[in-house]
Amino acid sequence: MKRMLINATQPEELRVALVDGQRLYDLDIENRSHEQKKANIYKGKIARVEPSLEAAFVDYGAERHGFLPLKEISREYFTKSSGDQGRVRIQDVLKEGTEVIVQVDKEERGNKGAALTTFVSMAGRYLVLMPNNPRAGGISRRIEGDERNELREALRELDIPNGMGAIVRTAGIGRTTEELQWDLDYLLQLWTTIKTEADNSSAPHFLFQESNVIIRAIRDYLRPDIGEVIIDSREAYNLASAFVQQVMPSFHSKVKFYQDSIPLFNRYQIENQIETAFMREVKLPSGGSIVIDVTEALVSIDINSSRATKGGDIEETATQTNLEAAEEIARQLRLRDMGGLIVIDFIDMSAAKNQRDVENLMRKALEVDRARVQVGRISRFGLLEMSRQRLRPSLEETIFKLCPRCSGQGTIRGTRSLALSILRLVEEEAQKEFSAEIRAITPVEVATFLLNEKREEISDIEKRNKLRVLILPNPNMETPHYEVQRFRQQDEMVSVTSYKLTEEFAAEQTIEAIAPEVIPQAPQPAVQHLHHSSPAPQGRPEVAPEAAPAKAAATSTAVAPAAKQTGLLQKLISWFKGPEPVKVEEAKPETKPAANRNSRDGQRNSNRGRSQSGNNRRSGSSSQRNNRGDRDTSERSERADTSRANVTKGDSNRVDTSRGDSTRPDSNRSESPRDDKRQDQRSGRRRDQNRSPRPAQEQIEDQADTAVTTAPGANSDVEQAAVQADRPPQRTSDKRRE
Repeated sequence: MKRMLINATQPEELRVALVDGQRLYDLDIENRSHEQKKANIYKGKIARVEPSLEAAFVDYGAERHGFLPLKEISREYFTKSSGDQGRVRIQDVLKEGTEVIVQVDKEERGNKGAALTTFVSMAGRYLVLMPNNPRAGGISRRIEGDERNELREALRELDIPNGMGAIVRTAGIGRTTEELQWDLDYLLQLWTTIKTEADNSSAPHFLFQESNVIIRAIRDYLRPDIGEVIIDSREAYNLASAFVQQVMPSFHSKVKFYQDSIPLFNRYQIENQIETAFMREVKLPSGGSIVIDVTEALVSIDINSSRATKGGDIEETATQTNLEAAEEIARQLRLRDMGGLIVIDFIDMSAAKNQRDVENLMRKALEVDRARVQVGRISRFGLLEMSRQRLRPSLEETIFKLCPRCSGQGTIRGTRSLALSILRLVEEEAQKEFSAEIRAITPVEVATFLLNEKREEISDIEKRNKLRVLILPNPNMETPHYEVQRFRQQDEMVSVTSYKLTEEFAAEQTIEAIAPEVIPQAPQPAVQHLHHSSPAPQGRPEVAPEAAPAKAAATSTAVAPAAKQTGLLQKLISWFKGPEPVKVEEAKPETKPAANRNSRDGQRNSNRGRSQSGNNRRSGSSSQRNNRGDRDTSERSERADTSRANVTKGDSNRVDTSRGDSTRPDSNRSESPRDDKRQDQRSGRRRDQNRSPRPAQEQIEDQADTAVTTAPGANSDVEQAAVQADRPPQRTSDKRRE
């Protein structure tokens, strides 16, 4: 069963995990020290217009100005209409100091500021409202087929104000118009409040904040296939319970509070799986591994066979390892929430079929990903290129901290090489004019190397340049860090022994290391989340998707009791009881040209009636059809002369009158079950949805009946299949009648 686990016991970090059984397939971590700004709405001011970039920089209250490209600027902020006179220039339509309502489209990354847009979008439970983008709107790309057509009709009935657009989310599948309108009314109320606050405030101003991770996870991930939502914090439980009760009351029973002494994530054995999201190398079941490296330009993933030896040959081993890696890569991309360009280096495979298998498995594994993913083909170099939408900051950006020693490079310079580099720098500084003293503050191991192995070189520098060189070891400094200071002759220098200078530098480094990290107080938005003005309408219940075909589920809304279905025991009992008292062949002795076929049909109907007693799968039972045949026989003598004149293409009495015309090629079709089926379909097609699925035996018999009635002189193989399939042996009396 799929579950949503929410761990909120620690105030500094909140974790949401989606598990299927005990397998983790999605993870969201919110670090309180890292403020997430995506989807937040601000009122900003144009700080600078840059024509060379066709963009503007907006001051919206952050340390770095936001980047607003021309294509993301709504025309309502243009100073004048550009009309149809060619290309619009940003310096002509936008001026500095203009106040705009912007939304963060992409988070700050590295030295880049946040990407902004004026086309605001607000996500609800079923809809996404775009209040100033009338051209946008429609249905989610993930919705296809008949569901898309139904939602398109429901979308037309919504009362969407002019100048606005709306998109139906995947959660809106199967929702009624009332439910969609209820969600739309809430979003309109929220936008009105934001707009009013923006009109009454000056820029920069924080207007609205996207929901916290608990509300966002429940809103976006809680689906009918999620069996439970388990929360281990009372405060978080109350928040989630109130939200579910208001927005989706049918799911309120799924929200549960966890009170066990064992930690929640340890109970479901996912802590170790979460740790793999922080590792550079992830092991595969076969013994292989994948190595994930994040660079400035892209994410590179390398696949190594390592100890994988399960395959019969090198091609099979490579294919098996690549298939395992494809599934694990799709999972790791979701756990780490990596976005942008991704390049995967698969193990070389010579067979084109194996390459296609790996590509297909990769696409299938990515189908459950909420982000938009574009997957290419494996090139002749064994590389597969793909891109993934960046929904939120990656796990590395949220949790990781840049290594202070290697600056994220992963390697550091050796001691000997670093010492020689410092020595050359000291010599360069000593040769500058008016130099009086050079101080090199280095790690202990570097200072030891310079003072011992390079003592003569340092002494030679002092003699040639007539100055003093000090090598000061700092125990709190690690390679590759160092500092070289140059003092000129006119500078005031205090005569202090070198070991006291070393103590001063060490004390400064200690104070900096002990200083606690100050977590800044997160700013609060002016508009908090509003409560719905009315409770959620009770629409159609959300049903989890089943593995069975949708068509079979749709036709079995009212399933007949299991006791009435035909079984082997009822067949044996009906065989011992003997034939039914009313026989089809006794009611129609006049149809001599079709005697053999009618006798077979009658016997088949009789046997069918015995083997399936009590199962009224059609509009009438076997005896009712026989009585109808008696009435047809009595009426046929009165209407025999006028039957041909009354028979037309749309005449409803065609079945009755055609029995008297023995010269027509279709004369023998009137007694077939197919005509009864046509009449049943014309009279009551709606009852098909309330009828239980027919057993396989009946389907075989219907196919056999159709084949016989359509081709009177056809081969008897189909008849034998219908008669002999899952039927007890015929009695002697039955064989005589045949």
